Amino acid sequence: MKKLALILIAAVVAPSLILGALAIRSLRDQRFLLERQQSIVYQGVADSLAKQIKSKLEEKQVEFGNEVQTLLARTNESQLVNNFDDALRTDWPLAAVGFVISQDGQLLSPSLFSRPDARQFRLDNDRFFCCDSVEVYWTANMPLQATTNQEVLTTKSEQRSVAPTCVLPAGLNTNGTLSKVGPATAEFVQLMGTSNEGMVARFLRNQLKVLLWYRPTAANAISKNLIFGAELDLPKLIAELRVLAKVEPTFAQDISVAFLDDTARPIALSDTNFLPRNWKRPFVASEIGEALPHWEVAVYLRDPAKMGHSAQLATTSLGFLIFGLLIVISFGCWFVVRCLGKELELARQKTDFVSNVSHELKTPLTSIRMFSELLNDGKVDDPKKRQSYLSIITAETARLTRLINNVLDFARMERGEKKYSFEKCDAAEVVRSTLESYRPHLESAGFSLRVQLPENPLIVRADRDALAQVLVNLVSNAEKYSNGTKEIEVATVASNGTIDIEVLDRGVGVPDGCEERIFEQFYRAHDPMSSGIQGSGLGLTLAQQIARAHGGDIIYRRRDGGGSCFSIRLTKQS
Repeated sequence: MKKLALILIAAVVAPSLILGALAIRSLRDQRFLLERQQSIVYQGVADSLAKQIKSKLEEKQVEFGNEVQTLLARTNESQLVNNFDDALRTDWPLAAVGFVISQDGQLLSPSLFSRPDARQFRLDNDRFFCCDSVEVYWTANMPLQATTNQEVLTTKSEQRSVAPTCVLPAGLNTNGTLSKVGPATAEFVQLMGTSNEGMVARFLRNQLKVLLWYRPTAANAISKNLIFGAELDLPKLIAELRVLAKVEPTFAQDISVAFLDDTARPIALSDTNFLPRNWKRPFVASEIGEALPHWEVAVYLRDPAKMGHSAQLATTSLGFLIFGLLIVISFGCWFVVRCLGKELELARQKTDFVSNVSHELKTPLTSIRMFSELLNDGKVDDPKKRQSYLSIITAETARLTRLINNVLDFARMERGEKKYSFEKCDAAEVVRSTLESYRPHLESAGFSLRVQLPENPLIVRADRDALAQVLVNLVSNAEKYSNGTKEIEVATVASNGTIDIEVLDRGVGVPDGCEERIFEQFYRAHDPMSSGIQGSGLGLTLAQQIARAHGGDIIYRRRDGGGSCFSIRLTKQS
């Protein structure tokens, strides 16, 4: 038993406890993991909106090119160059200023004598188009090319306008508070290269200016050498971008989205009623790119404490689950050990049963053989002795028969083959006839048997032989456990539709704690080796099984003044 218990502990209990300890230890990182998962999901929301804005700008780039082609198709080129600003703003309201430059960077339109906004544009960009290198944020279909007389430089990363509270690892998000968008120092003609279109952003007097250019693909020699461009009207562009500031219903209860400009001021909100404490401290954010440098799509938690509560709830739930599993594993191990102990105890009882039955068989057989040999050899002349020897042989034969019947009946019950012949009978008559046949044996052993039966019949539905067997087993137990006080009493008690056949004695009784176990197969409350009381451990088991097959039971109680009382409880028939 100890060896098996050690194997169970080494194979099941110890690994389970180690796994439980590791699982409990991992709970400390559960909140961090949950927050990281949430941040990845919300970062995906921000990145998706940033891509939508980029796609919107690309659409505007295509629209501008189509508008230039339309104007070239319906207007004289020379006249278009002079009036491009007015014509473009009329047909394409997103343009703040329309301009035309030559291949060498000469600004052809608008003129210095145009409206104030156009004149200011010319003053701001005249030298940038022809010869000056400035810091710009540039996007096109091909990389910058350095010329022989101008050097193109990319500056180091700049500080972002926001500082997300949750920074994801490199590859999933920008690196901390450093911007992924860096300025390049170059001339406009360098930026164009051989590209047909592109977009340039620059800051003038701390204000963002976004320029589009388009090189016509017409075969006309004049237009082929011209580049048409436009400065975007940012307020109108922002108005078109606001429709993109939406959150899916799945996340609407948890987050709010804002589009921030380069100064971290909100220009578009998914919920105008939501106002965070600090616009520069979103949960996660994604930069839009070079077209709108340092503009961000920012995601804010509506209830920052909610994520912590959710993580704590998940951690607590997982903790209870782990604890519950450990309890189940512990209970399972205890149950296995308990069942194993019962099986080992049953195996020991079966071994004792074989030994006891062998002894029980040997004792009556020895007596039968010895007295029958004496009678057979004619060595007993006294008639009284011969009669006494014959009585002993008869009693031992009956004892042997009961023992064998008990073993056979138990085997049949275990296999489910025991059959009963139920019929209405008088329980008092069955008790009377059974005890009268058993009385000579008891009286020869010095026992006094007192029987109290009513005169009226006690009708029950039972198998007479099985009922008699139960009664004999109980009386036999009273005989074996008499402890020198040879008094046995049998009485019947009828009440509430039941009949109790009580067998009372003044013997040693049942030890404390064994009241239920005495009905287990092979179990004996008294050690047969130390008490000297023989038996197979099947008498009470068979009695209980037979009584229950009759719809009743065997009840044990202590008898006042010492001894035991076993009752056969049956249902009374009308």
